[in-house]
Amino acid sequence: MLTAVFLRELLLALRRPTDALAALLFFVLVCSLFPLAIGPDAALLRVIGPGVVWVSALLAVLISLQRLFEPDLADGGLEQWLLSPHPLTALVAAKVAAHWCIACLPLVLAAPLLALQYGLGGEAVGLLVVALLLGTPTLVLLGALGAALTLGVRGHVLLALVMLPMSVPPLVFGCAAVSAGQQGLPAGASLSLLGACLALAAFLCPWASAAALRLALE
Repeated sequence: MLTAVFLRELLLALRRPTDALAALLFFVLVCSLFPLAIGPDAALLRVIGPGVVWVSALLAVLISLQRLFEPDLADGGLEQWLLSPHPLTALVAAKVAAHWCIACLPLVLAAPLLALQYGLGGEAVGLLVVALLLGTPTLVLLGALGAALTLGVRGHVLLALVMLPMSVPPLVFGCAAVSAGQQGLPAGASLSLLGACLALAAFLCPWASAAALRLALE
């Protein structure tokens, strides 16, 4: 059942490629506009590069989460999940994993090319990719919780208000890891904190999201 949920989300994304590519297009546009606006100040671009990439990734993830559970609510899929003998927490985790592959994995793959616009070195680019691999799943898990809490509410401003404060620690640790690499300092502490955030989110968010979905369907 979990594999079926995962594959179903991938097939739906293939049938609606515009929804899947919207976050990637936003990410690329925002990251590309900053160097054009700031100008050829290489030192300044290297300083702000990690922060711009991370904030762009955060906003792109937020855009992709606006319709995470709404289609399933509209077609009755969430009610079927509640009636399923499989744990709702596991079903939510499978859906979140599929969503990360659809919306966030392209962002991670595009990040090294976009980082070159900011003059980041090879070590900094590598740390940026590792940090995004650890941080974007955390953002998706937190966003899934926000989407479940705001399910059925018109407008998506509330989702941003719920998700953005919780996203501050991954954002700070991700930028700190890349900045440490640029300065020749060890980045292990920041990456470890990112991993701790991911472990905590993976443990709590699927359960909390499942509880929020049950409340929304009552």
